[in-house]
Amino acid sequence: MRKSYQELILGMLRTGIFGFGGGPSVIPLIRYEAVSRYRWLDDDEFGEILAIANALPGPIATKMAAYLGYKQKGTLGALVSVAAHILPTCLAMVALLAVVNVASYSKAVEGMISAVMPVVAVMLGQMAYEFGEKAAKGLGKWLACLLFVLSFLMLQVISIHPAIVIVIFLAYGTFHFKLKNKADRSKRKKKGMSS
Repeated sequence: MRKSYQELILGMLRTGIFGFGGGPSVIPLIRYEAVSRYRWLDDDEFGEILAIANALPGPIATKMAAYLGYKQKGTLGALVSVAAHILPTCLAMVALLAVVNVASYSKAVEGMISAVMPVVAVMLGQMAYEFGEKAAKGLGKWLACLLFVLSFLMLQVISIHPAIVIVIFLAYGTFHFKLKNKADRSKRKKKGMSS
């Protein structure tokens, strides 16, 4: 087995084993494996892929695993990556199915779940803060705050589907950066003429 397959399998096994609470809680783990540990991609590319994965139907963690595997090793890599990510969950479900009915009324299990929830919340908060920092650097603090408030209103007050909000902001981001690049080019052109 070549090293990149080994890294892919180990990274996705870890996200499958330690991911608790569904797709959104697994994203910080996938980000750690892909960006920090193995450097398969940088933060900007991860943010773009996360936005696209959010807009597509289906479980977000498996879409991210498939993308990472495909980027590293093509179609076979995507299959291996998804299998490595979902295998721990599948095995755990099969192994624990008989125990679920007994454990579901246990105070110890309720306590364990309650103890894990703040950890997941902190991980999601940290990731959101880092993405917010990048947005403030790229857009400016005031525009980033305005877009944050606008997205909050669209999601929580108006109840627009998250995929639609993501598509709207992707379209706006494309328009915004095209305008910014055009303005930067014209500034450079004016500086070149005045020199």
